[in-house]
Amino acid sequence: SSEQQPSFAFRLNLVPEEPGVYLMKDNTGSVIYVGKALSLRSRLSSYFTAKPDGNAKVQAMIKRIADFEIIVCSTELEALILEANLIKEHKPHYNILLRDDKEYPYIRVTLQDAFPKVEKSFHVEDDVKEGARYFGPWLSGDISRALDALQSIYPLRTCKRDLPRDIGKKRPCLNYYIGRCLGPCTGDVSEEEYGKMLADVIRFLEGRYSELTKNLKTEMEAASDALDFERAAIIREKWLALRRLEEKQHIVDPQGGDYDALAMERNGSDISLQKLEVRGGRVTGRVYRFAEDTGEADGNYLEVFLRSLYERADSIPPLILLSTPIDNQELVAEYLSELRGSKVSLRVPQRGTKKATVDLASKNAGWSLMRHTLMGGKSAQDLELTLRTIAEYTGCKGYPQRIEAYDISSSGAEERTGALVVFRDGRPERRSYRHFTIKSFEGIDDYRAMRELTERRLRYLQDENVDSRPDIIFVDGGQGHINAVKDLLDDAGITLAGIVKDNRHRTRGLVLSSGDIIELSQAPEGEDADERATRLGVLRLLTALQDEAHRFANRLRNQQEKKRRMQYQIESIPGVGPARRKLLLKEFGSIKKLSEAGLEELKAVKGLPEEVAEAVYLHYHREGI
Repeated sequence: SSEQQPSFAFRLNLVPEEPGVYLMKDNTGSVIYVGKALSLRSRLSSYFTAKPDGNAKVQAMIKRIADFEIIVCSTELEALILEANLIKEHKPHYNILLRDDKEYPYIRVTLQDAFPKVEKSFHVEDDVKEGARYFGPWLSGDISRALDALQSIYPLRTCKRDLPRDIGKKRPCLNYYIGRCLGPCTGDVSEEEYGKMLADVIRFLEGRYSELTKNLKTEMEAASDALDFERAAIIREKWLALRRLEEKQHIVDPQGGDYDALAMERNGSDISLQKLEVRGGRVTGRVYRFAEDTGEADGNYLEVFLRSLYERADSIPPLILLSTPIDNQELVAEYLSELRGSKVSLRVPQRGTKKATVDLASKNAGWSLMRHTLMGGKSAQDLELTLRTIAEYTGCKGYPQRIEAYDISSSGAEERTGALVVFRDGRPERRSYRHFTIKSFEGIDDYRAMRELTERRLRYLQDENVDSRPDIIFVDGGQGHINAVKDLLDDAGITLAGIVKDNRHRTRGLVLSSGDIIELSQAPEGEDADERATRLGVLRLLTALQDEAHRFANRLRNQQEKKRRMQYQIESIPGVGPARRKLLLKEFGSIKKLSEAGLEELKAVKGLPEEVAEAVYLHYHREGI
């Protein structure tokens, strides 16, 4: 700010034109931002001009700067590494900070121990500095299946004994006697022998099933040749278990290859980042991270994500695909190459299987963002504050326990559907969702469709219990949609508001029944931290409502479209037009039953010529002839 600049003017003249890292501090001495620069003087001077550049977040940070510190580095690469370490140490408020979703646990391998354990962990702990490795995060069901599969194939220890200190002090547990543990507690298993098995476990967790199945097959054949059929049978069961897992892996690149694909999605309040790990052409793992959407460029978030992922040489593939370019692409590639010990390339693919893999990562990022937004990741106390704020904004007199959101989806005049989704206490209540097929008029008219949906919903108010009465109804749309149903909801005594999007189809804010608009996607001037948290809480919940209503409305429309396409495919059969299509569907009830009908059944249909019956049969049974 202008008050600060004079006090920094002399110090800025002493800052060298060299690469390095700078730390911005507030009046308490806390580090609020860490950055790197090729020229420290130029970068720092840019913050303290009369009109500094930058978005609202940068402007807010500049106002809080009371002091700064610099660390000169010999190269920009050295500055890049130091910047990452200082961000981890200080966790500055104005840097992009990634967070895990607590619902996605990890598998931890305690490689720092003499006899490592493999177990579930909900966070990456500090023991990673001592050598522990973390794989994931995983979905809860997936991690249970992975651990069960591991335990069935590899006899790992699961006990809490401190080894090697406790070797020989107690009898081995049941797992040892039934062959589910090698029994390092007996003293008969060396660290080298146990470590060899752990190396296979690491390959398993990295998804390198092909390598493991090949090794097991070799061992199985060797045991069989030595006439050790009991051992061969045991190895065969492990080999089959791995083969089943390998078959479930999604093949994205028939040509094979090892690479990672990084992508992101955003909705105005949150960022979802995802890494797909591809090994041997198969998707072998995923990593999710989330960040608050503070309005920075896509590439900034992707770069922070990328730099957070690769801290060990053995985790870096030779190729990393990106959904969007990053500013320091060559520098980051140089850093990763140095860490890996061989060349690492960063690319933004434009076509082919690798572009399709990045698109798949983007799609998964979108799904995880939707799930993250729906579930909130918030405490009950935060959610209650959000709901009370929404009640205050909309004029709802009580606590909005039940909120309904309505959306219309149409594809031409034939597929016109509506959806009603319900959130109770800020969480989706899917058993209460309802679909509507618009019936009262022909053509496309969103306002009339919204009115029909609302009228049909209100008919059930008298038949339902108090818990099923909505406290607030949100319609997907602006003032026109509000006006279409306002009189209905005023008569019913139900609070009404509209949810509007920006020109990038992201939730923007609220339209009230009075016509006033509450903007939520942009921070107002002078907003403090508590006000920001409240605004973003409301924006997240409205985004979840709008996205869920849109998804649910599209589901019925897509089903109807698919059904219509299949019906009209019948008319591509020689001799079948609209009348005979209706005749066949009336006779057999569904396209599935029609496709399964025998030739004699088709010939028996009254009004269907024999040659047409043969054409229909041939259409569905061509492969069997």
